Amino acid sequence: MSLSLRDQLLKAGLVNQKQVKQVSKNQQKQKRLEQKGQVEVDDTQQRLAQEAMAEKVKRDQELNRQQQEKAEQKARAAQVKQLIEVSRLPKLTTEDYYNFVDDKKVKRLSVNALMRAKLSSGSLAIVHHGGGYEVIPREAALKIQERAPERIVLLNVVTEEPDADDPYAAYVIPDDLMW
Repeated sequence: MSLSLRDQLLKAGLVNQKQVKQVSKNQQKQKRLEQKGQVEVDDTQQRLAQEAMAEKVKRDQELNRQQQEKAEQKARAAQVKQLIEVSRLPKLTTEDYYNFVDDKKVKRLSVNALMRAKLSSGSLAIVHHGGGYEVIPREAALKIQERAPERIVLLNVVTEEPDADDPYAAYVIPDDLMW
């Protein structure tokens, strides 16, 4: 059985019985005065501990929020990758190219006449994927735009039918000029 600190000090001869009684008497007197409200309780240690605990809880909540945000970003990236891989059109190897601008640079993609028309009309879109570019349908591009708009390279606005009373309806402006 272990001895209390008081008993250990007595046994070692560092204090005598009179000193032990005096200390216990002072402690009892202090408790009585605290209960009556005559002595102000020193609660600075307790207050500091509570403040430290509140700060720790706040820091933990911030870390949890950051981790959750990272997990959500990962999930969005995985969704975008899956959308692109599922809906991408097969790559073509033709001599006909579609030119587009990406990050102030002109890039080109091998296309056929149907793909060129659909890219110009907004039915197809071009997105970044795996260090290259992929052509995907408009619906998939809109879903990707919700999750990661920076991945969309080209998504033309759907062309509407011209008004019947438009005086310039006969003068069609081409959307994609060959460079």
